[in-house]
Amino acid sequence: MARKESQIDIGDLKPLVRGIRAGDRAVLARAITLVESRRVDHQRAAHQLVQELLPHAGKGMRVGITGAPGAGKSATIDTLGTYLTGKGHKVAVLAVDPSSTRSGGSILGDKTRMPRLAADASAFVRPSPASGTLGGVAAKTRETMLLCEAAGHDVVLVETVGIGQSETTVADMSDFFLVLMLPGAGDELQGLKKGIVELADMIAVNKADGDNVARAKAAAAEYRAALHILAPRSSHWQPPVIAYSALTGQGIDQLWDQVLVHHKAMTKAGELAARRRAQQVKWMWSMLEERLFARLKSDPVLNAKLPRIETEVANGTLSPMLAVTQIAEALGL
Repeated sequence: MARKESQIDIGDLKPLVRGIRAGDRAVLARAITLVESRRVDHQRAAHQLVQELLPHAGKGMRVGITGAPGAGKSATIDTLGTYLTGKGHKVAVLAVDPSSTRSGGSILGDKTRMPRLAADASAFVRPSPASGTLGGVAAKTRETMLLCEAAGHDVVLVETVGIGQSETTVADMSDFFLVLMLPGAGDELQGLKKGIVELADMIAVNKADGDNVARAKAAAAEYRAALHILAPRSSHWQPPVIAYSALTGQGIDQLWDQVLVHHKAMTKAGELAARRRAQQVKWMWSMLEERLFARLKSDPVLNAKLPRIETEVANGTLSPMLAVTQIAEALGL
């Protein structure tokens, strides 16, 4: 069910700030709704809110998780998140739903796919529709991450739909990038996309349970051998490969131990802080591009010309290159 933007009170942000800092889940949910809203007044308030909370954010461990459909991302997050809350962590899950490119709708079914976490008082699960954003990552995921950290969540798990450029986008907002694979899905090495491997901080082969254990271990060995001939993302870290089971929980502790070892190594080398600084700058440019595109689409002069330009491009009477030139000239560029 769609959230009603009219229910958001933006008259005074202080109650929102206090509620978030106190870890009030209902207030955090309202604040995220404010951030995700496309209304101009809501956006202004959201920018101010994020700025107010910025000094209280940044202390969480940010883990991006990707994998092909069927790799068990949601099941893994449910098991891993439950393991972490059992260890005393406060976990936030930002699960980006694959919105329909035709209607913009979103199933928003992550809470049913993560039943234990959804009922866990130490966890906060937020499904967000991607709404056509590049790479399937919700436009406001970065801001939402900061709000969750300000609310005291010390682990933030970001699940991507695992298609297109979503891997790059999530890798650019996380400290640790986990790639999930499946055993016995044909030639494992063919499924090992070089682009993903260059971004991965670890590869984990799921479904190492029952009759699948031997196949999962064999697949892990194949990936491990392949990683040794590829340049790692960091000179301070050689991505490990493990086999685990989201169903039984076997190997989940080992998975998290590798995240902690990576965090310690990157912090000691100064690379974690450098990575986050670079991510902040990328975030700035991403938001600027979003703002410029919004300005472009709302320009009245351009809007009067766009139907003709689009029709001519569709009919093949105007080349896309010349069409871009006409659009730029209409904007005075």
